Amino acid sequence: MKLALILNVIDPKIGGVMIMGDRGTGKSTTIRALADLLPEMQVVANDPFNSDPTDPELMSEEVRTRVKNGEVLPVSSKKIPMVDLPLGATEDRVCGTIDIEKALTEGVKAFEPGLLAKANRGILYVDEVNLLDDHLVDVLLDSAASGWNTVEREGISISHPARFILVGSGNPEEGELRPQLLDRFGMHAQIGTVKDPRLRVQIVSQRSTFDENPASFRKDYEAGQMALTSRIVDARKLLKQGEVNYDFRVKISQICSDLNVDGIRGDIVTNRAAKALAAFEGRTEVTPEDIYRVIPLCLRHRLRKDPLAEIDDGDRVRETFKQVFGME
Repeated sequence: MKLALILNVIDPKIGGVMIMGDRGTGKSTTIRALADLLPEMQVVANDPFNSDPTDPELMSEEVRTRVKNGEVLPVSSKKIPMVDLPLGATEDRVCGTIDIEKALTEGVKAFEPGLLAKANRGILYVDEVNLLDDHLVDVLLDSAASGWNTVEREGISISHPARFILVGSGNPEEGELRPQLLDRFGMHAQIGTVKDPRLRVQIVSQRSTFDENPASFRKDYEAGQMALTSRIVDARKLLKQGEVNYDFRVKISQICSDLNVDGIRGDIVTNRAAKALAAFEGRTEVTPEDIYRVIPLCLRHRLRKDPLAEIDDGDRVRETFKQVFGME
């Protein structure tokens, strides 16, 4: 789970993480803790969509127009945002709304940005994603596929970039995810309850220490957190130099083919995740061990053909990997 989250921060194009597991296993806690590790990014100052000052693909229409007019954009830094999408959120709250009255009386496009605008270039976290209303699932699927959010009301249409890392968590006992949404998550991690009594005691004692003095507890782990953040920042820079050699790429695609994985998304995500892992460990060359570590996370949720079947725990993926790569 932690590896999948870190790799997505290094390369957001991996496509997010779906984390399923038992109640009380720390899924939400771990995901929310990720906010502390997020590095800073450059944004256009006072822009509600976190527009990138240099990449036109990540600019809102308004910012793009300002660039075309030769305006020098004011730039500021902010932490990569992490936005919670509550289960009871309305479509207007998620997508944003157009102030029709202002548009008609003053002739301007008065747009009130929603959660998708806030999450642009950041992380959108949906707890209990398997209980999300179908119409909101459709909105998320549409935005995740196109990278843009379009709001249309009374003949007025406004679009803005909505590129976010989609992170979801849920308990499989409470209901399964729609296959279309499950396929949208780049990686899938399954979390079980810890069985080792010593580890359980350690978790309980750490929780007690935190409850008694949260500030002191945070201070104890501050150096480790900062070291991890700097590793992530370095990995993001190194990622562009990363390379998966042709032979390994063919083998990754052969594994996907042997496992009868639908579409090409599994191949793409595995290649990206392996490069991100190599970068995280300070390397540009991807090794078979990198692929072995990430491939179960990338493919296990793509194997299920029968909607009633359980998601594979990764063993089938590992076995196929060993056959294709000739490893024991």
